[in-house]
Amino acid sequence: MLNDDDFTIESATFLQNEMRKSISLKTLNKNITTIAGADISHDVGSSKLFAGIVILSYPEMVPLSYSLVEGESKVEYTSEFLAFREVPTLLKAWDQIPNKPDLLILDGQGITHPRRMGIASHFGLLTDHPTIGCAKNMLHGKYSALEDEKFSTCPIYKGSDKLGYALRTKNNVKPVFISPGHHISVDDSIEIMLKTILKHRIPEPTRHAHQMVNLFRTGQRKEGYFELNCQLPLF
Repeated sequence: MLNDDDFTIESATFLQNEMRKSISLKTLNKNITTIAGADISHDVGSSKLFAGIVILSYPEMVPLSYSLVEGESKVEYTSEFLAFREVPTLLKAWDQIPNKPDLLILDGQGITHPRRMGIASHFGLLTDHPTIGCAKNMLHGKYSALEDEKFSTCPIYKGSDKLGYALRTKNNVKPVFISPGHHISVDDSIEIMLKTILKHRIPEPTRHAHQMVNLFRTGQRKEGYFELNCQLPLF
């Protein structure tokens, strides 16, 4: 990673092009029993970041534990370079988890990125861990018309390369965009993500992470790693 003071678009672009050479789209582990979601929250105009990772059982989607940390970044949000702002704080949340989940879902792009290095690929490569990107908006590639029904999917292509899938998680709502980050294939990514959808637009891992970091940012949760009583609701 670049230090905040060393960040420039040119240096970040060079690093992404170097890192992409090491991304693996071969599935490392198909025997998944735990899956996690990661997200960042912040106050507008502040350099302080609030990072959260929530671990759930798979495929039951029962929350098991969570990790929360505060961080800071002087790197402003720039499309295509989100990882340089958010990954250092997410790594702090990751490091305090004693038993890592089998797979991590990040709120952002995987290889559906102009240099195939979205935040999920960036994080996955730095941790050498399987990751998937689940983005709320398209950044790179094209897909054909998607049916309106829940669980409809359509592959995302850049030229002849299949990069991910558009996924309708509820009837007649805007899709989310799924792509592998690291150590997982395009088709395994969508197969796994289909099992994380319940009744919301956002799949459960990143939905839980998003809600948790907002509670943390507003003082309703404290920093640290916590295991849960699975008989109690998380929210």
